[in-house]
Amino acid sequence: MVERRNSYQEEQDSCPVLPLMLLCFLLAALLHADLNSKPLFDMLWMTGLFAGVVAVLPQLWLIGKTGGRVEALTGHYIAAMAVSRALNGMFLWVARRDISCKPWIFGFNHAVYAITFAHVLHILFLADFAFFYVKAVASKGLTSDMDLGNDLAQWV
Repeated sequence: MVERRNSYQEEQDSCPVLPLMLLCFLLAALLHADLNSKPLFDMLWMTGLFAGVVAVLPQLWLIGKTGGRVEALTGHYIAAMAVSRALNGMFLWVARRDISCKPWIFGFNHAVYAITFAHVLHILFLADFAFFYVKAVASKGLTSDMDLGNDLAQWV
């Protein structure tokens, strides 16, 4: 914010982060799993999961506002986040039988579905980016900045 002030895109950086984080806390309070019988820490873990899902939205918002232009390292970071979330989702799907909660409806483990939905939502947020990212890397290589074009900017 000080040393590289001239690189900050203040006009385009307008994603409403505070409402997203409040929504993460609210959903985590309602849907948290019973991982270690300590509700506060269970809620904070679920908040972290939900926050990880929405953490990519400000960057995607900025990419859309700037016409789809992405620096190489930023693109690689977003792609790595997508792979990370996919692998984490696969692990949690395998471990779903070990996740419990105090069910609101008898026999329905809402926490497993909330965790799964969060992972799927994150992958959906990044699916269109991933398509254009792979296309750009295949045509220009890993080290060049990517112009993902207006196609991505229209989706975001």
